[in-house]
Amino acid sequence: MKKGAQLYEGKAKKVFLTDDPEVLMVDYKDDATAFNGEKKGTIAEKGIINNRLTNHFMKMLEENGIPTHYIEEISDRETLVKKVSIIPLEVIVRNIAAGSFSKRYGVEEGKSLLSPTLEFSYKNDDLGDPLINEYHIIALGLATREELDIVSEYTFKINDILKNYLIKFGIELVDFKIEFGKTSDGTIVLADEISPDTCRFWDSKTHEKLDKDRFRRDMGGVEDAYWEIMKRILGESK
Repeated sequence: MKKGAQLYEGKAKKVFLTDDPEVLMVDYKDDATAFNGEKKGTIAEKGIINNRLTNHFMKMLEENGIPTHYIEEISDRETLVKKVSIIPLEVIVRNIAAGSFSKRYGVEEGKSLLSPTLEFSYKNDDLGDPLINEYHIIALGLATREELDIVSEYTFKINDILKNYLIKFGIELVDFKIEFGKTSDGTIVLADEISPDTCRFWDSKTHEKLDKDRFRRDMGGVEDAYWEIMKRILGESK
C-alpha cells in the first residue's frame, strides 16, 4: 500500500492518503497534550506503544463482534485503517470516579460507581469539547437516535470486554474515551485509538496510575507507566 499526501495532523497522530481511496494510513506521534492542548510535551516512544496497543485491542474487539476501522499494522508506528467519517462525539465510559467526574460531582477519586456511566462530549476544540446530552446531539444533527443507540450498545459491550480482559493482567479500567465513525456504506465502526492516552489504567492492587494522568498531573514516571502496560499486555519491555 503506497503512502500518499498527508490528509490531517492531530494532537497524537498524522493521517495520510493511500492509493486506495477507502484506506488511510495512521502514523502515531510521541507528542503529548492535556487540557485541550493547553499543556504540551513529549513522551518517548508513546507513538509505538499507542499504535501497538490500539491494534491489539481493535483486533480483540473485532473477534468479539465489535466492528472497527482497523485493517493492518504495517510498522511500529503506522497502521492502515478504513476511511471513515468521524461522528463528532467523544464517548466516555466511567467505572470508577476520577478526573473531571470527581471534580464535577464532588465524588472522591477511586470510588467505584454503582453502574458504568456513559457521557458524550461534543468534539470541538474551539468550544473545549463540552458535555452534550442525547437531545442536543439529535437536535444539532450530530447523530441520529438510531446511530446513538448503536454507539451506546457497542460502547457498553466494549467496556465489558475490556474490563474482563484487563483484570487478568492486574489492570483496572477506571474510564476511557472512544470515538466512532461511519464507513462509505454508512456502517458505524469503532475508530481512533484505545491506549494509555485515552484510558485510565490503574494497577488493580496498588491503584498506581499507569496512564496519561502521570503527564497531566506532573507525577513523573510517564514513560515507565506506558511501558508497564506494554509489558503486561504484550509481554514487551523497553
